[in-house]
Amino acid sequence: MRKPAFLLAAPSSNSGKTTLTLALLRILVRKGLAAQPFKCGPDYLDTMLHSLAASSGGRGRRGRNLDAFMASERHMREVFLRNAEGADVLVAEGVMGLFDGAVKSQGSSAAIAKALGIPVVLVVDAKGTAYSVAPLLYGFKNFDPELQLAGVIFNRVNTFSHYEFLREASRDVGVESLGYVPRDEAMTLSERYLGLNISADADQESAIGAMADHVGKTVDVDRLLELSMVDIASSPPPAGSRKNGDVVIGVARDEAFNFVYAENLDILSRYGTIEWFSPLHDDSLPEADMLYFAGGYPELYAAGLEANVNMRCLVREFVEKQGLVYAECGGMMYLGNAMTGHEGTIYNMCGALDLETSMQNARLHLGYRKIDLSSIGYGRELKGHEFHYSRLERSGELANVAAVRSARDKTVDTAVFRFRNTFASYVHQYWGDTPDFPVFLLDRFRVSSRQPGDAAG
Repeated sequence: MRKPAFLLAAPSSNSGKTTLTLALLRILVRKGLAAQPFKCGPDYLDTMLHSLAASSGGRGRRGRNLDAFMASERHMREVFLRNAEGADVLVAEGVMGLFDGAVKSQGSSAAIAKALGIPVVLVVDAKGTAYSVAPLLYGFKNFDPELQLAGVIFNRVNTFSHYEFLREASRDVGVESLGYVPRDEAMTLSERYLGLNISADADQESAIGAMADHVGKTVDVDRLLELSMVDIASSPPPAGSRKNGDVVIGVARDEAFNFVYAENLDILSRYGTIEWFSPLHDDSLPEADMLYFAGGYPELYAAGLEANVNMRCLVREFVEKQGLVYAECGGMMYLGNAMTGHEGTIYNMCGALDLETSMQNARLHLGYRKIDLSSIGYGRELKGHEFHYSRLERSGELANVAAVRSARDKTVDTAVFRFRNTFASYVHQYWGDTPDFPVFLLDRFRVSSRQPGDAAG
């Protein structure tokens, strides 16, 4: 297959990558093209926004993560190639600066672009600069000869005359300029809105549409597609596919719980049937063999979660009856006794786990994680990512069944708690390269298949 594929990257964070990505995805959809979005790194929010921007009339392609730390290069390429099928154009958004990786440039946007064989389009924040972008572009073009730099788009440009200085600079160093994005207060407000609001889809739709209108006037999208044509190989079949009988997996999904890796859901669907449910709105649980609570922003919907007393009781009952549960970050907070909001209000949660969390006086916990769960019989290293501002106030007598390390192999105090057949942690695990982990949980800890004594083992 030969089709356009490119990765939008930048010299540093906050240069406008996400804005450009969302705008370009929507512009491509308006052209009648099936655009497949990808996000480099472990971000869950950007993939949600990508999915929205790449959709039309409620139909589109779901954003996928490409992460060189949480997955092997083999798996990352498999995700890319599998999702390239049926798409007209492939758009990846980088993470941080182009060469910023977990260790030096390892796992960086540049490393991912080279592994996938796709060109990079650099997004440069031109506020307060003109011809000085020449040495910047020269450096990014020549630092790694194996990296293909297709062109540059300048962001936050004051006037067309300002852009002419920038275009001249790019021409002098041999980097093609594909256009610019003028500074605009409405764009700034849209960017802030998308960063702060994750559930008001109609308003997100309006913000993305406005971004596309703005960018489409001054960026040469057709030329971008011409410069980014590459050969895409056929996709290998996914590994580890087997249905686990009539297993049903209940997955929490609503405004409060929506930070989940698409690959995790794909893997769960290989082993059973997914039944969605909403801790906010539903009054019953699905008849499930396993419940999966992903992360999200439960603190924004704490009052609604507390008000749904019947659901909280059903979840607690499921845990107490030794049902299999896996909960991550916001999901763990929901399973606890209580959650304290930013303003100091205490909200009752499920009471299924003897822990309390708080949004007050919290600091950011951020980083890749390596998880060793050999204590429960799983012999492979799991990978994941931790990102939260909440803090654990108390964890009672809950057992920690994991040894967790950072990307640089430093021990961190993050736990994977176990109570009966419920497992919960602040870490968002990525199962793409360990697809046997969910079936390990199902085979060993699911009540209907558990051997005598396993519940306490």
